[in-house]
Amino acid sequence: MAERVVLISSSIVRPVNTSRVGRPKIHLTPYDLSLLQIDYAQRGLLFPKPDPDFNLITRLKASLSLALEIYFPFAGRLAKVENLEDNTVSFFIDCDGSGARFHHAEAKSVSVSDVLEPHGSVPDFMKQFFPAKDFKNCDGVTEPLLALQVTEMKDGVFIGYCYNHLVADGVSMWSFLHTWSKICSSGSGSEHQPLVLKGWFLERIDYPIHIPVSEAERPPPSRELSSVPVTKDRVFHFTKKNISDLKAKANDEVGSSDLKISSLQVVSAHMWRSIIRHSGLSREGETRCKVVVDLRQRINPPLEKECFGNMVYIAPAIATVEELLDRGLGWAALQINKLVNSQTNENCKTFAEDWVRNVKNLKSGVGSRTAGNTVVVSSSPRFQVYNKDFGWGKPIAVRAGPGNSISGKLVLFPGIDEGSIDVQATLWCDVLVNLLVDVDFLENVTTMV
Repeated sequence: MAERVVLISSSIVRPVNTSRVGRPKIHLTPYDLSLLQIDYAQRGLLFPKPDPDFNLITRLKASLSLALEIYFPFAGRLAKVENLEDNTVSFFIDCDGSGARFHHAEAKSVSVSDVLEPHGSVPDFMKQFFPAKDFKNCDGVTEPLLALQVTEMKDGVFIGYCYNHLVADGVSMWSFLHTWSKICSSGSGSEHQPLVLKGWFLERIDYPIHIPVSEAERPPPSRELSSVPVTKDRVFHFTKKNISDLKAKANDEVGSSDLKISSLQVVSAHMWRSIIRHSGLSREGETRCKVVVDLRQRINPPLEKECFGNMVYIAPAIATVEELLDRGLGWAALQINKLVNSQTNENCKTFAEDWVRNVKNLKSGVGSRTAGNTVVVSSSPRFQVYNKDFGWGKPIAVRAGPGNSISGKLVLFPGIDEGSIDVQATLWCDVLVNLLVDVDFLENVTTMV
């Protein structure tokens, strides 16, 4: 198939002020370094088309330069230091003002309706709307920590981006986008507050952390890939009523009036059970639901809710297939609830100290590509997605890019209707086909977006 997206230009956008004065060297914690070998996170927003006199690319690049002045770590690079005395390496973020990558592309034959395919299907050409094909976080030594692609369509604009998870997480990235959009729409960055870095480092751990060379190198291509079935992406929409019904069912099964199962937890549990039901696994086998947990308010003393940096941890809820399928939605939601609540200050310290003693990275971040026994829940319906107005209108939709695309990847966003949730699921084709005719699954979800 011919390329539907044509790259017009590629450039580096630097902060207005490239001076390093006042910009600290940012050391990396075990939570950061455990993500060295996973892909950059990729997300994107779909907008209506602005008026021709808006000067889209010029305004976006100028405002990006101002936004990078505030969010200066995104304009830096990952610095690698060789420790010859013990044959290890160390990393830190060098806030050197090297800049972010900016792609300008066109997709003249693509319309908004092509992107928003019926029933939530995500077309394969969407992969071309994102600026990075295969960046790993360890590549930040030579690659920008932030890359963006603005694709002008027939009747819309798509702003796709990817970012290095060592420097930021979803909280920080959406905050950056909000600031960038405000600067673009207003033309000024002077009223924005200085960046608050996370400033969290554990006692009894020496920085910079020394990592064995083998754990710091880019992983070789997986031999599993040639045998991996084809995956497809689909967006499932949970209305406010869908979520309310699922919560009522879960709480009724658990039988506790004191338990507070969140919308994210019950939707994740519904997806977990439904996907595993069609994955062809042995009932005696083990299955996991890995959830990305924000630790800012879980450590003591807590950090500011929107401080800049990476403060997430991927934690698994574990069950046998038999337990997951036979014990009901409430039981599955309770396992995720317990998992999230277990991420305490003491738990955070224990993980970090154990990791330093026995460095073990996440490789692809989510386990085997062929096992099919794991779902990974990332992003959050609490993120403010639809208020990112760059000056010509609010987003129409949000999408996740192809990074870390194994079967079972679930990216959660707020739906465009208040109280709703959209789940972009990456699934093997046979699992997706069976899911789309599963009456129990579809009873509380719609594939329309």
